[in-house]
Order: sequence, then structure tokens, then C-alpha cells
Amino acid sequence: MNAEPTRIAVAGERPYDVVVGHDAVAELTGLLGPRTRQVAVVSTETVRAPADRVVEVLAGAGLRPCRIEVPDAEDGKDVSVAAACWTRMGELGFTRSDCVVGVGGGAVTDLAGFVASVWLRGVPVVHVPTTLLGMVDAAVGGKTGINTPAGKNLVGTFHPPAGVLCDLGTLAALPAVEYVAGLAEVVKAGFIADPAILDLVEDDPAGAAGPGGPHVRELVERAVRVKADVVATDLRESGPREALNYGHTLAHAIERVERYRWRHGHAVSVGMVFAAELGRLAGTVDDAVAKRHAGILAAVGLPTGYRADAWPALLDAMRVDKKARGATLRFVVLDGLGATTRLEDPDPRLLEAAYAVVAR
Repeated sequence: MNAEPTRIAVAGERPYDVVVGHDAVAELTGLLGPRTRQVAVVSTETVRAPADRVVEVLAGAGLRPCRIEVPDAEDGKDVSVAAACWTRMGELGFTRSDCVVGVGGGAVTDLAGFVASVWLRGVPVVHVPTTLLGMVDAAVGGKTGINTPAGKNLVGTFHPPAGVLCDLGTLAALPAVEYVAGLAEVVKAGFIADPAILDLVEDDPAGAAGPGGPHVRELVERAVRVKADVVATDLRESGPREALNYGHTLAHAIERVERYRWRHGHAVSVGMVFAAELGRLAGTVDDAVAKRHAGILAAVGLPTGYRADAWPALLDAMRVDKKARGATLRFVVLDGLGATTRLEDPDPRLLEAAYAVVAR
């Protein structure tokens, strides 16, 4: 096992590093400013041990950590929860030089980033993702957000973190279903930019499906590098960053129809199978690459289908997704393996035909 952490630079207006390794939290105090005195540690009850480690590191450096416990998963991404965080920070007299640390899955880092981005018009945030999904996707890139009844992440900001600390040791504590759900974003990175990821997963699907597999660290690092390269050139999703939304238009619609009871990775998995078929029907990708999606995703235990009768509700939900522009639906599709393009306002019959592949 490589004891040295890997540092993956995320370039841009406010560059930072993603640190991947074991006990990466030991790097935390080096990411904080010299005037930092207080740190709000936003976490859930389910990640008490990693949050305790964060508190230990901060206290050992003479800082004052303040625990703010929030509801788990999507229940925490609510404006009332954000307001409760701001109330606590106000009570403690948080200044612009103080910091927020988000410890947990993607929902927690989304919330913590949003809270930090608007407190005093922006204070530093460090993310300590404890899930595979958080490490390779949610915590990297500077997008923050909370949910509303109208949809997921419709309220948010762009607020790059001061750093991201990915402690691979925390993955061992994940339920198997949570770990596998995170693999959807890893596989997505393979299809849109780094096909070597797909080869690693196909060579050993069972190993890829658990945190003890031989290629876990390489898969995490490769997926992080894909995202880092994209967001470095397009923080605000005005162009190249749209590639990261591969599979997400349908995925967000599924999550909304399910009232967020479906895991994000499961929805993305179905969304990618749909997007692959949409690209095949539109002539941007060949049959073999489209078929490869379902094979890889199913091999690691991810779902590849959804309810046939849900199509009308899903179509309505996609029209209010943040990736739509006015009445125009936009989809990211593959332009061959490892590249993407945008499909705007496709024929409704094309959409229905693509959905037939995932309809159950």
C-alpha cells in the first residue's frame, strides 16, 4: 500500500488540491488560513468517527472546532438546515477568516459548501468526503447546492473549496450498496474521458465493487483527475463542464419522481444507459459502446432500468432541470468513447425510443 498521499491539483481562478490517501485529514490544518480561529465542522451522526478525527486534528492545532450536526442524505440539503447552520455560526461570532469543514457524503459537502459560500459573502470551506461518490464527484469542482420542492440543486453557488481530503480508509465503513452507488460516477468518468477506468472495472468487476479491491485507489485518482481537468477550464458550467452531466438529465428526473429516495448513483447509472442509447440513435456513438454501458454497470451491481409507466412524469421533470434552457431540453451524449457532445431539443420520438431500453 502506498503510504504517501497523492495530490491532484485543480487549477483555475482559485486553485486547490485534492489529497487522496490514508488519514488524509492529517493535512487539514495546512489548508486553513493563518488567521483562522474557529472551524464549523458540518457532519451527520452516521460519520461520527471521521468527524471526531477532524475535531482531534483541529484541536491539536490550537483551533476551536464547533460541531454542527445535520440530517443525513438529501434531508440535510434544505434551506431550513442551512439557516440553522448560519444561526449557529452567528452565535459563535464566525468571521470571514474562519472556516467550514464538511465531513460526510455528497449531500453534506453540497450543504457545507453552500453554507460557507453565502456566510459573510463567502468563507473558506474544506471538504472531507467519506463516500466514494463524494470523493470522485460531489466534493470536487466548487458546485454547491440545496434542494427545493421544484427539484434537486436548483438553489446553489459556485464556491471552490480550499482543499479536498479523501481518506480512503473511510470507504471500508460504507455499506456495500453505498459504495457501489458511487461507482456510477467512476464509470461515467471512464466513458466521457478516461477509458482505462472501464478496462480496470471490466477486468475485475468484483474487485471494483468493494473498497478492498486492488484498483480502488487508482480508480479514485483517475476519476478525480477527470473531474479536476474539466472544472479547471470551466468552473461555472458554461461549456466543457457539461460533459460531467452525462446521464444526469434523466437521473435528476428519476430522483425527483422518487422524492430523492433513490440513491444518486443508481439514478445516474440508469441515466447513462438512456444517454448511451440516445447517442446511438442520434448517430454519435456506435452500437458496441452503447451496449458496453449496461454490461459494465450491471457487472458491479448497478441498476440499468426504471419503471416504464414513469416516462410522462420523467419528461416533465427533465423540463425543469437546471440543464434545460427555456423550453429546450439538452442532453450530453457520447461522441465516441472518451468524448462528449450536446444534443439539443431531440425529437420526442427519439427520447421515447431511448427510454424503451431502460423501461421495465
